[in-house]
Order: sequence, then structure tokens, then C-alpha cells
Amino acid sequence: MSDSFSRHLVDPELLPMLDAFPTAVLTEAMLPGMRGRASWFPADPKDAERTDQVLRTIPGRAGDPDVEVLIYRPRGVEGPLPCILHVHGGGYVTGRADGNEAMHRPMAADLGCVIVTVEYRLAPETRFPGAVEDCYAALAWTFANAAELGVDPARVGVMGESAGGGLAASLALLARDRGEYALAFQHLIYPMIDDRTCTRPDPNPTVGEFIWTPHNNRFGWAALLGHEPGIEGVSPYAAAARAESLAGLPPTFIATGALDLFLEENLEYARRLTREGIPTEVHVYPGAFHAFQVMRGARVAQSAERDSRAALNRFLNG
Repeated sequence: MSDSFSRHLVDPELLPMLDAFPTAVLTEAMLPGMRGRASWFPADPKDAERTDQVLRTIPGRAGDPDVEVLIYRPRGVEGPLPCILHVHGGGYVTGRADGNEAMHRPMAADLGCVIVTVEYRLAPETRFPGAVEDCYAALAWTFANAAELGVDPARVGVMGESAGGGLAASLALLARDRGEYALAFQHLIYPMIDDRTCTRPDPNPTVGEFIWTPHNNRFGWAALLGHEPGIEGVSPYAAAARAESLAGLPPTFIATGALDLFLEENLEYARRLTREGIPTEVHVYPGAFHAFQVMRGARVAQSAERDSRAALNRFLNG
């Protein structure tokens, strides 16, 4: 085998990202340094002029600490507006709510929506169900304060990327099963939803070589769960693919890369959703690995952004 098994499959316009962001082998000792950086991209000052940002501290689940949320709103636009509850990625072990400011400000302005993004507790310091309960607390607060926020409660959906997509999917299941809040959609970007991918006897040989690898995946899942992934009894509110039924979930958008470690778990989730009659839109981007949208100039990343924005616009604005 050559040094790289799948590099020849990578979209040429994405190759500079592999040189700029070498794949790391995650360890617990690396986490403090990784958590110190908010974002690779600063927000555009023009987008800051079009939007307002507010930091709020809200009550957590009974017995849990308070939760911080960042709220973005288009400036000068009257409500009630549709709302995205956004959950950041980071393998369940890193990431920050303010790390997506460069994405959230133009999204709020262009789509005419409120975005509430959650500073959930990270693993391994906080194991399951801490993170998803923080997200549920943010969802409950958003609905309870919809009038103050200028939010239309009939148009609230969840969105996330990677581990954030996994939490968004688990949150949608939790909302369905608790029956307190009706979500308008779930928008999942290469979501991390199945711990059993770590232990598959027949792993796909062309996925997971870059950025988010099988080692890192096992590390993230073990940190969240507090035990090795793949064993019996893992909750669907930790790993959404574990849900026995996907009936009753909201309309769904799923996007992933053809070289992403999560390719097959994402496609399987989409297949199951369609069999339950859930309106489901699925995109697989050729030559794309995990987090490929960082390369904003690449045509495949631009295509993914257009598809995502178009779906969000339909979810939010009809």
C-alpha cells in the first residue's frame, strides 16, 4: 500500500487543505490547546453590520449548570422570524459556540432568521447525556421565549455539523419522544451519529483517511460515552443511528463527502428516514473528505454551500 490510500480520489481543489491542516492523532493532552482557538475565519465586518449578536446565560436541566447561548439576528428586520438552533462540531471534545460567527452572521442576514447556538459541555469532562441535555435546555428556552426573541415557534429547526450534527439528530429524537416541542426540520452536515462505525468488521477502505480518522472517531465516542464504542445498550440520544424507529422525525437534509468517515452511517440514516416517509434530501460530494467546506474557494465546497443554503431557505421560508 502507498503512503496514502485515497489521496488520488480527493478533489484537486481540496488538496491544499490537506497540506495546511495535517491530520492529527487526537489525545486528551491535546484538547486544551485545541479548545483555545475560536475560529479559523474572522467574521466579515460587513456581515457584522447586518446582524446583532447577543450572549445569554440560560437555565440548564434541573441539577445541571447554566448554559450559554449566542443569538444572531438580522438587524432591522421585524419578527416573528424562523429560527435555527445550531450545534457546533468538534468530535464531542472540542469546538466553541462562537467558532461559527463567520457562518452565522451572513446566514442570519441572508435567510432572515434568528440563530441560537449552544455552548454545550464537552467530553470527556462531561459524559453523555450532558451535551444533549444542554442542547435540549436551549431548545426549551427558545420556545419558552419565542415572543421575546421574535421567533415563530412553528418554524424552529435544528442544525449541526459533525458532532454538532450528531447532537442535532439526537436532539430531534429527544424532542420527538418527550413530545414537548415540534421541530420544523433537521439539517445535518456530515453528522456523527453511529458509534458502531468504530467497530465495523468491514470498514469502507476509501473513507476516513483525512481530518477525522477511525482513531479520532473512537477517541471522540469513548470520551462522550465513558466506555468503548460499539457495545450494546448505547442510547439513541447519544448515537442517533441507534434509534429503533425514525418515524415522526421532521423533514431532513443530510450532506456528506464521498471520502468522509461518516459516509455510510449518513446514507444508512437517510435510507431509514425515507422508509419512514420522512421527506429527506441527501447530497454526497465526490472527492470530499470531512470538513471540506473549510476550503471555501473549491467548487465542490461552493456547491455544498449552495445546496445547504437552498434547503435552509425552503425549511425556514417555504
